Amino acid sequence: MRKLILSFVFFVLLFSLIIVSCKKKDSDVGVTQYQIKTPFDSTLIQTFFTVHPKLKKYQPDVEKLYRKHQFHYIWYNNNRVNEFGNLLHSKLSNLAEEGIQDAVPYKDELDQLYEYLDISQNSNIEPELLHSALYFFYTDKVYHGLNTKKSIAMEWYLPRKKQSYGTYLDSLLIDPTLINKEEKGVISQYFLLKNTLKKYRQIEQKGGWKTITIDNKVKSFELGDSSNTIAQIRARLFISGDLSKDSKSVLYDKELAAGILKYKNRRGNTADTKILPEHIKDMNIPVGKRIKTLIVNMERCRWISNEITKSKELIAINIPAYQLTYFRDGTPELRSNVVVGKVMNQTVIFSAPMKSIVFSPYWNIPKSILVKEILPGIEENANYLEEHNMEWHGNYVRQKPGPENSLGLIKFLFPNSNAIYLHDTPAKSLFNKEDRAFSHGCIRVEKPIELATQILKNDKEWNEQRIREAMNSGEEKWYTLKNKIPVYIGYFTAWADDKGEIHFYEDIYNRDNELAALLFIK
Repeated sequence: MRKLILSFVFFVLLFSLIIVSCKKKDSDVGVTQYQIKTPFDSTLIQTFFTVHPKLKKYQPDVEKLYRKHQFHYIWYNNNRVNEFGNLLHSKLSNLAEEGIQDAVPYKDELDQLYEYLDISQNSNIEPELLHSALYFFYTDKVYHGLNTKKSIAMEWYLPRKKQSYGTYLDSLLIDPTLINKEEKGVISQYFLLKNTLKKYRQIEQKGGWKTITIDNKVKSFELGDSSNTIAQIRARLFISGDLSKDSKSVLYDKELAAGILKYKNRRGNTADTKILPEHIKDMNIPVGKRIKTLIVNMERCRWISNEITKSKELIAINIPAYQLTYFRDGTPELRSNVVVGKVMNQTVIFSAPMKSIVFSPYWNIPKSILVKEILPGIEENANYLEEHNMEWHGNYVRQKPGPENSLGLIKFLFPNSNAIYLHDTPAKSLFNKEDRAFSHGCIRVEKPIELATQILKNDKEWNEQRIREAMNSGEEKWYTLKNKIPVYIGYFTAWADDKGEIHFYEDIYNRDNELAALLFIK
């Protein structure tokens, strides 16, 4: 009988241990309900950052956060880490997906919190503060990016977003899905580039694409040509998604021609099917380098204010793409090729509100051009001014209105310290070139009439006929816009279109390497 009782007691104890063990596994990081409802000692924040110096940068943010919450726990619900805490852990574990090269400080410590769960601990302020500090680390790296001083040093003068990430956290704790939306974090372009980054990393993991052999004797390939190089090009375009299949044919057929057109469109090349050595050289850029370009441009997305998405009208110019886009209510209504500043006279990256349009404008020649070009011309030719329809006006020279005016027949003004504006041009042939960095800094627009028509679309005083008449009147006329339109001049060497197709552009001002050097510091 005694043996039977002892056996019964043994099994009861064993069953109790199993239940306790299971409860430990089912529980999240240990904080009791009492702790959640009771404020913690504020001096523990200083202690935490003394022990975690790599996160010291975020101490002011954490202190401000908990003062707002009166030093209560915010990462726990019913003794468990809340939904957003788990999501934050996942995001930090996959930080490379955001194009971030930095290691997560104290990541092992955070991982252990989720791996070894013990609700019996009485003091768990460190897990609480670690979540908060790493939240600010995450928003700093993923949403804010490099500090403003560094972006300005790289001549990026577009306004940076001003976001309270402490206030944002309150929203995320209620609705964690907001972390994947652009309203508070980053613009939608960031997510499109992120998707492309994932695709290109998968390509890299599979070995990337092979280098295409270039036959120096061949100047170009056209439809109907046959060559082993054609088969290599076909394989390359299949990997990048420009061809739906790889037939391995050495014949340049219509199927390959369609792939070439798609590839050229993504590169801003002339839309023809001729394959030149420079196109093959471009195809040979390793996938690893393309990945770096994507990461660099994801960083630039972090520097764009979310306010841009709220504009009813917007004019955006991407310098490397040589393209202007006019948006109304977030929808692109007009796209136009542009000519931008040459390397020695780079177009500045900035924004300003467009306030007026000038029809049949005079061109007030800048002093730098006057000294370098006009005055030497006058010395060589006494009739220089007359031959170029110019005149002295006070102490400077201006070109009279007319079809040969360097500004064309219309200009669009958004006053700024850089003296940059949009304008028409008599040199229309430049828009047919692939590389269009020819100006002294201002931006020449291929479709100025269409742009003016869009801008004045809801203005009853104007229609296309009146616009054309004003442009050709030979008499300068200023018109102040009833609504100012923000103009953003940016610099993106990788950009995904509305369909998610990635476009790569030449880094005409050599800005990518400088930024990459900061992002890829070892």
